[in-house]
Amino acid sequence: MNELTTKLQEIMVPKAALIAYAYDSNTYRVHDKYHLELRPISPDGRMGAAIPVSHEFIGALADNYSAEICRIPYGRIPPNLLECNSRKGHEKYIWYNPPGKHLMFFTGGLNIADGEFNLPGVVYKVEKERMDIYAFKGNRPEERTELYRAPFFNVTQSKVCLGSTSLTVPQNPTYADWLAYWEQRFWTSEFSHLGGKGNPTRSNLVIVTENARNAPFDEEELQPLNITLKDLLS
Repeated sequence: MNELTTKLQEIMVPKAALIAYAYDSNTYRVHDKYHLELRPISPDGRMGAAIPVSHEFIGALADNYSAEICRIPYGRIPPNLLECNSRKGHEKYIWYNPPGKHLMFFTGGLNIADGEFNLPGVVYKVEKERMDIYAFKGNRPEERTELYRAPFFNVTQSKVCLGSTSLTVPQNPTYADWLAYWEQRFWTSEFSHLGGKGNPTRSNLVIVTENARNAPFDEEELQPLNITLKDLLS
């Protein structure tokens, strides 16, 4: 079961209601006096009697909020970052890697030994918690650059099956840290299966991958998606 499926199956239930009282002035000035009370909510949805708000409860709320804020990247923009939107609920990052070698890991069923392989240029798109990956020809994509199916296992069209991961989400990450985290989630996972649309390359992907171990990747193997980079950008 992959991480996204697990999150979708989780059900959040109400635990408590935090109620704030203030003088009826219809304002929220900094120096207004407030009274907070906590009303527990039972499993059947009934609101219980008011109890004082504890430091532990406020601390837990603050920690949860702070953890989300600490995941917003900051700092110098990497030259390969093409688009970034760090607004809460609208997170989207698009970046690329030029052609080059990359270490890849495979499950035993594919009969491909782990190692470094020559790869085409790739474009990553992370939107909220979902990752897509595309291939392109050349060294640096432009708006009109045509995108192709990424020649990798665990990818359906462009959607990546990330599976489970033991990587820790970086706290207070720079943009470079954030991109590196998502790249690691993809490249340190074991490639195990073809995506739902079959071979993403014109020939058998196992053969294409093995051929790229000691020779440049054959870009003629790439299958077009009939979209350009401009279609991904906002």
